[in-house]
Amino acid sequence: MKESKFLNFVREVIRTNHFSYSTEKTYIGWLYRYIMFHNKKHLKDMGTGEIAEFLTYLAVEKSVSSSTQNQALNALVFVYKKVLKIPLDGFDFKHARIGK
Repeated sequence: MKESKFLNFVREVIRTNHFSYSTEKTYIGWLYRYIMFHNKKHLKDMGTGEIAEFLTYLAVEKSVSSSTQNQALNALVFVYKKVLKIPLDGFDFKHARIGK
């Protein structure tokens, strides 16, 4: 994963909020995958529609578990609310199947 000023800034905000190192790595990983999924589009140019599209892709195409999908959602919500300070509206996406 390449270093970028934005990802480094996100790391600083995560550390300021006293999140664990493993949470930092996880959130940065999800953020990186989200950005790459949308062809390196800047987060300020995206919103709930793109987040919903990414989460639906995870559930339908990648068949991730619901906890994995929730982890990705939490990472993206954190970045939009705490880092970019952009409020997010309701989401409409296909939820991953919950295990037995």
